[in-house]
Amino acid sequence: MAAMQTAGYPPGTLARRQRRAIWLGLAGVCALAWLELARMTWSMHQSMAAGIACELHPWTPTDAALTLLMWAVMMVGMMVPSAAPTSLLFASVARKASREGSPVAPAFVFTAGYVATWTLFSVGATALQWQLERQALLTPMLSSASPLFGAALLVAAGLYQWSPWKESCLAHCRAPARFLAAHWRDGRWGAFRMGVTHGCYCLGCCALLMGLLFFGGVMNLLWVAGLSLLVLVEKLAPRGALVARVAGVGLAVGGAAMWAQSFL
Repeated sequence: MAAMQTAGYPPGTLARRQRRAIWLGLAGVCALAWLELARMTWSMHQSMAAGIACELHPWTPTDAALTLLMWAVMMVGMMVPSAAPTSLLFASVARKASREGSPVAPAFVFTAGYVATWTLFSVGATALQWQLERQALLTPMLSSASPLFGAALLVAAGLYQWSPWKESCLAHCRAPARFLAAHWRDGRWGAFRMGVTHGCYCLGCCALLMGLLFFGGVMNLLWVAGLSLLVLVEKLAPRGALVARVAGVGLAVGGAAMWAQSFL
C-alpha cells in the first residue's frame, strides 16, 4: 500500500481498486460455477433425449465423485453471492488492521473457509441423494418421485422458516459487521476459521431450503435459480426476514395442499 501511495495514487484509490478486484473475483467464481452447472444440466438433458441415463442405476465411485462435484459447484453458485457483503467488509477491516500492523489475510482466505463449509454440506447432500435414489424417491432429473415425499419437503422447509434457529442464523447472516466484531481472528488460519463459522451460520439458515432441490429437481436450472434468489433476498433485502417468513407460509401451505391432494 505504501508503495502505491508514494507512486502518486490519490487517497482512496487503492481501497476502490481492492473492492473492485474482490467484486470481480467473486462474480467470476460464481459465473464459472453457474456455467458449469448449466453445462451439466444440458449434458443430462442431451443424454436423456438420446435414450441414455433414462433410469437411475447403482452408483460407481465415479458416479459418487461426479455427484459430489455437481453439489459443490452448485453450492458455490448459489451461496457465494449472498456472502459477498461479509467478504467485502472483511477485506475492509483487514486493510485497516494492516495499516495498524496487525496480522491479516487476503479476503479469498475468508471466502475459502466459507466454501469449505458448503463443500462439507455437499458431501452430506451426495450421501442423501444416494440414499433417496436407493429408496426410489427421485426421478432421473433428481426431483421428487413421491407426492408424499415432496409434500414433506415443502412442509419441513416452510415450518423451519419460522423456527428460532432459522431466525438466529439469518440474523447473523444479515449483520456482517456484528458477525466480524464477534468472531474476528487474526492471521490466515483465523480468517479461514471465520469463513467456516460464517458458512455454518448460513448453513443453519439455508440447509432446508437446499433440501427443496430434491423437490423441484437438482438439475432444474430455473428451480435452482429461484432458490438462489430467495436466499439472496432473505439475506440482503431490507425486509429479508419478513420475506423468509412469508415464503415459509407459502411452502407449508403448498406442502399441506399437496399432501391432502395425494389422498383424494
